[in-house]
Order: sequence, then C-alpha cells, then structure tokens
Amino acid sequence: MNLENYTDGFFEVNHINGFLPLKSPLATLPSKYNEVQALIDEMPIKKADGTDGLLSSRGAIEKRVKELSNLKDLVKQEEDIFIIQALFRAYSFLTSAYLLAPAHFNYIDTKKYGKAHNILPSQIAEPFVIVSKKLDVYPFIDYHYSYSLGNYVKIDKTKGYEWENLGMAAKFSGMDDERGFIMLHVDINQHSPQLIGSILDFLKSDNNESVNKSLNKCLSAMRNINERRQVMWQASRWKHYNDFRVFIMGIKGNDEIFGDGVIYEGVSDKPVQYRGQTGAQDNIIPTADIFTGVIGYYPTNDLTKYLLDLRSYRPKCIQNFLSDIKEEMGDSRLFDNLKKSNNEEGLCLLFEILDEIYYFRNGHWQFVQKYIMANTKYAKATGGTPIISWIPNQITAVLNYMSDVIDLIPVDSNYIDRSSNLDSLNKKRDLLTQQLQLLHGDNYNADEVFSLNKKMNLNDD
Repeated sequence: MNLENYTDGFFEVNHINGFLPLKSPLATLPSKYNEVQALIDEMPIKKADGTDGLLSSRGAIEKRVKELSNLKDLVKQEEDIFIIQALFRAYSFLTSAYLLAPAHFNYIDTKKYGKAHNILPSQIAEPFVIVSKKLDVYPFIDYHYSYSLGNYVKIDKTKGYEWENLGMAAKFSGMDDERGFIMLHVDINQHSPQLIGSILDFLKSDNNESVNKSLNKCLSAMRNINERRQVMWQASRWKHYNDFRVFIMGIKGNDEIFGDGVIYEGVSDKPVQYRGQTGAQDNIIPTADIFTGVIGYYPTNDLTKYLLDLRSYRPKCIQNFLSDIKEEMGDSRLFDNLKKSNNEEGLCLLFEILDEIYYFRNGHWQFVQKYIMANTKYAKATGGTPIISWIPNQITAVLNYMSDVIDLIPVDSNYIDRSSNLDSLNKKRDLLTQQLQLLHGDNYNADEVFSLNKKMNLNDD
C-alpha cells in the first residue's frame, strides 16, 4: 500500500490523521466571499447570538437566495483545497436549506415531511457544481467535506476532539442537539488513527506475536470508538433530532419529498438525484468490516448494494484506501491466517473485535429506534435507504461471522470465556429476531422494540 495515494491535501489517511482532515477546516470563508458567509451565518433556526435566523421564518431563505450574487467566476479561480472545501460546505448547506425549507415547515405543521423545492437557483447551483468538480464529489451535502468531518471548529485550540470542545462552522438548527449529534462523529474519529495503524501493522506482521499485537491495537481502537459513540445519548437528545434531520435528507430514495429529482438551474435541464448526508458515509465500520472479513458475510441483496453505493459518496482518496485494504485483505485473509497458524489468541481477539463491531451497529440500531422510529413513521433514512431493514442486514452478517469464529475456539480457552460468549451471542440473535417480528407492518410500537434491548441487557444508553 502506498500511503501517498490516500491524500487530496485536505484529508490524508494514515496512522497520524486517521480519517480526520490534515488540519482544522476554515471556520469562515475568506472576505471576498462575505456575501455567502453572511447568508450562512443568518441561516440557522437559531443564530449564534440566540436570535431567530432565516430558517425560522417561512419564505425567508428563498427571499435571501434571490438576492444572492452568482460567484461562479470567482469560485473558478480557487486552487487552495481548504478554501475549496469551505466553499463546498457553504454551498451544500445553502442547497439543502433552500431545497428543504418547505419540507421543514410542513413537518412543523403536520409532523410529516412535505415536498421540497425541485429547482436549485443558478446562483447556488453553478458555483456549487464548480467546487464539487474540483473535489471530484457529488454536488450535494455530504459527511466528509460538508456536514461532519469538514465542519468542526475547535472552541479551545489547545484541547482535543471531544464533542464538547467542537463547534459547527455551518449549521441548520443552530441548537446544541445538532452540534452534539454531528460533532460526536468527529469525536469518534479521533480514534481512527489507532484503527488504521493497527491495520498497517497487521500488513507488516510475519508471525503470531506481531499479528496478535496488531489485533490488540485494533481491539483497543474499537473499544475507544464505542465508548465515545455511546456519549450520543447525552450529546444529542433523541426528541430533538427532527429539529434538523429534514435538512440532511437526500434526493435519491426520497421520492415523497423530491419527486423525480432536482434541476440545477444553469447546469442542466435534467433532474438529478443524490443521496443525503448520513453517518453510513463514515469510514470506521467499513474499514473494520473489510479488515476483519465481515464484508465476506454481507448478504447479496439490495441493502448491500445500497451500502456499496455509499462508498462512491466518499472523497476519492478514502475510496482508494478502502479499495486497497479490500485488495490486501480479500474476504477472509485475517480469518484464514488465524486458522492456518492455529492462532487461538488471535481468534479470540478477532471474536472480541467483531463483538465491538456488533455493539457499534446495535448501538446505531438503537439510535434508529429512538431518534427516528420513535419520532416519525417516515420509513426512509437521510441517505435514502429503508431504516427498518438497513442496519439489521449488517448486524446479521456480523453475528454469522462471530458464530464461525467461536466454533474454532476451544471450550477451555485461556483467552476468553467461551461459554458465556456463546450465551451472549445467542441472546444477540434472539434480540434481533424478536425486534424484526415486532416491526412487521407499519403500526409497530418503537418503544416496544427499544425496550427489548433493556430486557435482554443489551441496551446502549
């Protein structure tokens, strides 16, 4: 693997930066873009000074966008990747705020998402498409350059990436629940250097001792990641998720909101469709899946196709990294290595890493139950995927793999308690089976589904 292939000047994927940017993103645009920056600052439902912003008033964002200059000629000249990223972030926020403002107000009135605008004015569309081409990504709000990893501002520059120390450069609701929700994703990525480092160590390993050392490092990273992920329950209150969720909805898969798509005025007369911003665009679990071999257990179905489609919504340097890890690891290199070398300790470490992947996914599944299903019956995730079957599809893959691994671990293993882990694995299967039984039809009770987690002692909060 050539680490030089995994940078675009903004991201540089390695054991030092992980999946975070090389340095903090620009908090604001350069002064020549003051007009755009002013609109970004005025836009949130609650502005930084606590007063009501444009998204608190019907028609306000549309009126201000009409007055906006088309800065496409200025944008064309940009070569600094950090300015280009900040422009992409600004125009993507303006795009989503403008398009989805009607759906937002409809939700306030009816608790149902209404129709979005289906024409994006040229003063946003043209410069946005220019900067998106410079980054080689789709011109729509994304996880990396826009809403999450490229959107943090350190409150105290001497401190770390804990969400409490992170503000948002651009925002929709402007309230703490939005900040906690998306900045926690940055928080968990502070442990991605350790995860990537463990994989690079494994690729250089040549005996059981070095393999196990790399797996211990991977396990430590996944435990740290899960520990921070669980903070979501405190960082962002589930009852307030819908204050901002509508603004990260994608066009693709959300026909009820966007119909046939959106026309980017001045760019093309043909409607386009892009997926929305989603935590499923994060890289931690896909990386862990590829490294461990969970990917070899993915079922062949439309849900897996959705998952792989989301890979194209990442920066090219990160796509290259994931692709090369997949080429190095295949579907089962790690598992085959451990079996072939009779590495019992390594198998036990792999089982524990898979358990952490399970807890991450099951914790995410509990977020879906509480943050989404308890708040709305709308059946699509922001990325346009079906919320009820999406995560269980991947949880099943992890559980199936865990079963195969534990089958190779001796009953009297010195490294883990095989009996209690087998009982726990069966309990995890039972939990998912019972939850999916409760979710048949549209009249499910989200609280009933959620309470099963506690009943089986697998609750995340």
